[in-house]
Amino acid sequence: MERQRVVVVVEDAPASRAALQWAVRNFIRAGDSIALLHVCAPARSRRRRRCLRLQGFQLALAFRDLCDGGVAEAMVEIVVREGELAPTVAAAVAQLRASTLVVGLHDKSFLYGSPSPYEGAGGLGCRVLAVRQHATARRGAVEAELTQVETIRLHVPPPKIPFPIFALPLGVIWRRSSSSSSKKRR
Repeated sequence: MERQRVVVVVEDAPASRAALQWAVRNFIRAGDSIALLHVCAPARSRRRRRCLRLQGFQLALAFRDLCDGGVAEAMVEIVVREGELAPTVAAAVAQLRASTLVVGLHDKSFLYGSPSPYEGAGGLGCRVLAVRQHATARRGAVEAELTQVETIRLHVPPPKIPFPIFALPLGVIWRRSSSSSSKKRR
């Protein structure tokens, strides 16, 4: 079997935790490589940036405990980046050469907020597994629903450059067309 490179988006949301739990139980195999990706919001001050990165790293460490309990031989890596969520996730997926992206769906998920379909899940270049968390069932078991987002490469033609419009008198155009049509009649 081919080893997978799975990137899991780590957010401070129950849906993100449920997505990782689902992936560990149902999708990730021994020998696969897991990258826990947390994206911090951009900050102006160096102190605030450091604080956000530390909080993101601590959150990813808490998620790593879920991986250690589920898949013993998987290699787990923590990646913390700074920037806007959607473009940063897309750049990280490309840089890490991920085969699969696992995302927890919630109301503020970056998959919903993409301004155009070309910048959303289709532009990632890998399989996207979106997991939505349902209400907690008895005995604390979490029910999760999987949505696989099919990604295909769409051919988007380059934008057309409008032709320059020159002001020509209509009489010149009319005379040319009428004189050429009269020549054809003869």
